Amino acid sequence: MVPIRALLYWLATPLALAAITLAGCNAEVGIIVVNNPHPTPTPTLQPLHWIPAPGTSWQWQLDGSIDTTLDVAVYDLDLFDTPAQLVSQLKARGKRVICYLNAGAWENWRSDRNAFPAAALGNDYAGWTGERWLDIRRIDALAPIMRARLDLCRDKGFDGVEPDNIEGYTHHTGFPLTRADQLAYNRWLAIEAHARGLSIGQKNAPTLTAELVAHYDWAITEDCAYYDWCADLKPYTDAGKAVFMAEYTDLTGDTSQFCPEAAQLKFSGILKRRELDAWRVACP
Repeated sequence: MVPIRALLYWLATPLALAAITLAGCNAEVGIIVVNNPHPTPTPTLQPLHWIPAPGTSWQWQLDGSIDTTLDVAVYDLDLFDTPAQLVSQLKARGKRVICYLNAGAWENWRSDRNAFPAAALGNDYAGWTGERWLDIRRIDALAPIMRARLDLCRDKGFDGVEPDNIEGYTHHTGFPLTRADQLAYNRWLAIEAHARGLSIGQKNAPTLTAELVAHYDWAITEDCAYYDWCADLKPYTDAGKAVFMAEYTDLTGDTSQFCPEAAQLKFSGILKRRELDAWRVACP
């Protein structure tokens, strides 16, 4: 006979408590069924990278001495020209910082210009002196270069990356690029950015939005109001992701020409000069 005290002690153990059922016992198979009245909730997985919300304020500056005094949440700055110390200073003030890099065209002034294989360099980029289109089909050849740039972006402390010229298939690049080629390259860029904890934005490329919105974390537009394609990026704000909207003074003129549409679409609209210096006017 089991002593009463020993039985009571056993009943208080976790093993015994796991065997006690409030719902009863399945006598045919001898299995005790335990109902848990307080199941542990499944945790919600959070992304490992930053996803800005619609309406996030921003500054885009790729030229001149950086104006760090602006009351904005996000700075978009050049990867190579911006020192890590400046990124650190901005982040210490609660800012998010994006690195600009050219993902679709070669630039003859960059420190890594000689790393690009000659076979991957295509036609001159019309209107942009010193730039040539890249053969983005050759991910194998471009991967070491772009990975090194993304590593630099991460190591300098940036939160996200703005890959420029990710719609080369619509231009005269010198290569027979297809839409499928472009999507493969753009998705590869997103995978590589996320692997480093960086968020990544869709730069223009409105006709690719449906295929990229699930892979990218925000978007940047240039002159979408002037050329009437802003609504093509609306899937981003519908998904709770920011669209950083820039219109230029040489085309749009003033904020009254695009701010009402920006407000309707929940885009973060600013007016900039084409050289992307410190000057800016934001939508109210």
